[in-house]
Formats: sequence, C-alpha cells, structure tokens
Amino acid sequence: MSGFQKGATYEQIKVYVLEHTGLKISSLYISQVKRKCGLDVGQNYNLSKKEDARVPQCPPEKEAAIVEALKHFQMI
Repeated sequence: MSGFQKGATYEQIKVYVLEHTGLKISSLYISQVKRKCGLDVGQNYNLSKKEDARVPQCPPEKEAAIVEALKHFQMI
C-alpha cells in the first residue's frame, strides 16, 4: 500500500457505531480495542503531565460495538 491506511478512519468508526448502536465512542476507546486486536495504533502525543493520570477503560458494550465496526470495515 502506498502510504494509505488500510480500513477506516477513527471518524468513520465513530459514525458507524453511532448509526448502528446509538453509542458515542471516543478515539481513546477505539485505540484501546485496536491494541487488544493486535492492530497498529499511532503514537499518542496528548499525554497527561500527571504521574498518576487515570485513563478510562472502554466499557464492554462499547468494546463490542467497536469490534463489530472493525469487522465491518474488514480491519479484523
């Protein structure tokens, strides 16, 4: 592939999940699920300055919706 990303963008995944489940999801949740599935995720440049920063974890119902979207876009 000549520099183009395979599959869908985060925005396309968000729109798909919203249309099919009514759930609003964040880019953080998408990246967490992509990591679980072994997909490449870009580096996060928006890191917290705090040492004990709390990172919210993706709820199971949103994780299932994101996995379904990744399957729809043939990313997994």
